[in-house]
Amino acid sequence: MSSSEKNVRLSVGDTELTVNPANGCRISSLRIGGTELLRQGERYGCFPMVPWCGRTENGRFHNGDVLHQLPVDAPPHAIHGTGRNVAWHTARASDSDAAFYYDLSEPWPYPGRVTQTFALAEDSLTLAFGVETYGDSFPAQAGWHPWFLRNLGTGGDDVRIDFDAAWQEERGGNHLPTGRRIPPLPGPWDDCFGMPDGVDVTLTWPQQLLLNVKSRAEWVVVYDEQEEAVCVEPQSGPPNGLNSAPHLVTPIEPLEIVTTWSWRRL
Repeated sequence: MSSSEKNVRLSVGDTELTVNPANGCRISSLRIGGTELLRQGERYGCFPMVPWCGRTENGRFHNGDVLHQLPVDAPPHAIHGTGRNVAWHTARASDSDAAFYYDLSEPWPYPGRVTQTFALAEDSLTLAFGVETYGDSFPAQAGWHPWFLRNLGTGGDDVRIDFDAAWQEERGGNHLPTGRRIPPLPGPWDDCFGMPDGVDVTLTWPQQLLLNVKSRAEWVVVYDEQEEAVCVEPQSGPPNGLNSAPHLVTPIEPLEIVTTWSWRRL
């Protein structure tokens, strides 16, 4: 199968998931009982953040004493990685699970491979990333950027976001963490939170649906400043983490991260 093929559609019970490998291997649709949960559009759905998450300061990061410059696509920073901008290849697909991959290349300076898997059940979706190197070790991050609809359009109330974080990364004027950890502040948010026991965030559309986002990862960005949608982004490190909290991908230790979304009707 090639990345030029049509979207991959998974279906279990009344839950349907559509993945678009040609458009950054993003989830373009998640429908539960016929109701769409994700904001529609080629920039939305749920896209992968890899090999870095959020903003990298001035597009620059070090690997040891080597300085690298990434394209500045959210001036003055580089944002959300390169994986969302490339076509992925379909490795396998069935009614309930699928796997995709792409090979890292310019503008990312190190060769390697990224895999993303999807496992759908009637009441849950499990997503997983693997990042491996073909040669030298390098720092990397991975995570997901879902755009959940603020209102499901079925006549109910807007979504409520609930979580209990150990801290919030103080956000500086350059939109990056300052390095200070502060008590979590009330929203609206475009902020990173620390959850050392694992990400655990609940979205509730009253009288409609409860959806829980969990991951063993310790970082989550919550973004709810737009009218149409809210974002809950589990990720392997904070924004600018290539510089502040690098996770080294080595020939014997890939970067792996998993998140599970589970839901029930209310």
